[in-house]
Amino acid sequence: MNRIKNREWYNSLKKSKLTPPGYVFGIVWPILYILLAVSFVLTLKSPKCIGFCSPLVFFIAQMALNFIWTTVFFRMKMMKTALLLIYAIIALTIVAFVKMLPVNKTAARLLIPYLLWLLFASYLNLFIVVNYKIIKIKN
Repeated sequence: MNRIKNREWYNSLKKSKLTPPGYVFGIVWPILYILLAVSFVLTLKSPKCIGFCSPLVFFIAQMALNFIWTTVFFRMKMMKTALLLIYAIIALTIVAFVKMLPVNKTAARLLIPYLLWLLFASYLNLFIVVNYKIIKIKN
């Protein structure tokens, strides 16, 4: 029931014309999570990352914020806070990328599609914040 209310709320928001249909998110996110998992494992198993290295601290931090974003945006309906979160996720991902490069270039490069999607998602979130108004649904 709560999920339906969240969907109704989201559907009532004014969104960018570039907002993809819902099914696209269901395709893109699993692919990105696979790339992220491979990036994490490659970094962790790299001889230059003995035990646990600094790129993984930033990687884990951005993943934690990533998981929090959904709750903040959809359940708590705190769009501005979610926007700040996504900016923090982008910053942490960039730091993880830069720190991963000397450890494992492939692992770092696997973050690029995710980073590009985050930039797009931040645009979508920003559009909603700037244009916040609920569209009345006609019954």
